[in-house]
Amino acid sequence: MKYTQLGRTGLKVSRLVLGTMNFGPHTNEADSHALMDDALGAGINFFDTANVYGGGENKGRTEEILGTWFAQGGGRRDKVVLATKVYGNMAAGGDAWPNHDKLSALNIRRAVDASLKRLQTDHIDLYQFHHIDRATPVEEIWQAIDTLIQQGKILYAGSSNFPGWKIAQTNETARRLGSYGLVSEQCLYNLAERRAEMEVIPAAQEYGLGVIPWSPLHGGLLGGAIRKEREGGTGKRSSDRLADTKIREQVQAYEDLLAKHGIEPGEAALAWLLTRPGVTGPIVGPRTAEQLESALRGVELELSDEVLASLEEIFPGTGPSPEAFAW
Repeated sequence: MKYTQLGRTGLKVSRLVLGTMNFGPHTNEADSHALMDDALGAGINFFDTANVYGGGENKGRTEEILGTWFAQGGGRRDKVVLATKVYGNMAAGGDAWPNHDKLSALNIRRAVDASLKRLQTDHIDLYQFHHIDRATPVEEIWQAIDTLIQQGKILYAGSSNFPGWKIAQTNETARRLGSYGLVSEQCLYNLAERRAEMEVIPAAQEYGLGVIPWSPLHGGLLGGAIRKEREGGTGKRSSDRLADTKIREQVQAYEDLLAKHGIEPGEAALAWLLTRPGVTGPIVGPRTAEQLESALRGVELELSDEVLASLEEIFPGTGPSPEAFAW
């Protein structure tokens, strides 16, 4: 496994991040534990979750599964850089009691304690804001985070789904207050969805944030969707997207290119992300051991200049701001 620093920190993390959103809803506890053992055995030390994972009446279930895995001992917790998130409504029915969601100091304090209990640990390495909170002053958020750092409950703070301007505002406020600021941004970014290159990734690089792309296969579209469609195994989300003629033509050209070079589509999508400036490592959410093995091969895959140039032709980026929309 290859490792890198998380943004401007001294924290070393694997270049593949184990996403756990499927643990509980799609992968039972025993199989989830096996996947985490396999990931750790392969050198993946960066695990990502969120307090709301589990969904519906089972919100928090994913963190509980990680907690029972940590409780088995064997150095599991010490070897893992643990990331979770706060923001979402934790009410099973969807109607949160006032102050039981978003980023008020009260909810951050409550959410951290609840996550620590479910995770069966005394600290969270990377505590991420799952979304921007337009109603809470950034000063209040940093006051809450700095208190938690002083208490030893969290070590670093990161963002998720933040626009570029919010990354700048959040870290400039942190600088004014003497806080360390955000160290990472988890954003939607892949070959087929490159709008983050306009402002989010440049802002992250300017402020020393590691970029952690989620949905690296774009919901399965970049994982051989047309081939799987022929074999009768494409999910509904990919099928709906392939109904768009332009998208189907792009994906077909993508799969044809990789077939010519003997490369698996999903592995190529991961390898491409690892060539992008600022990217720490993509999040993969395997449901099976086979999917994890494929992701691990993607980390080791080195794409030739010819393949990279062809991928750029098939999925051209938007370009940086302001050129992308101004001139």
